[in-house]
Amino acid sequence: MAIPDDIDDPSLAKASGLVELPLHIAWSEPSLTYDLSRRADRLRVYEQVLREGTEDDVRYYIDADELARIIDELVLPPYVRAAWSEWFRRRGQGRS
Repeated sequence: MAIPDDIDDPSLAKASGLVELPLHIAWSEPSLTYDLSRRADRLRVYEQVLREGTEDDVRYYIDADELARIIDELVLPPYVRAAWSEWFRRRGQGRS
């Protein structure tokens, strides 16, 4: 699990549209294409990236504002949810 401090840096390039996750993230299934404009696909990508992604993956695939909106809907291990809740708390975004 990676939580880069600069994920909310507006200068970072962010994934959009159709994406295929790298093998080190989506290792348990065949290559799938996700459409980040579709909410269900976006939730699935966020779940996988937050659990398995590197700092660079998180920077690229995860938008901090979107994560704040959808984190309660994500299926995440408790330690991942707790770590991200702490990240939001440190930034004064009140996630708990």
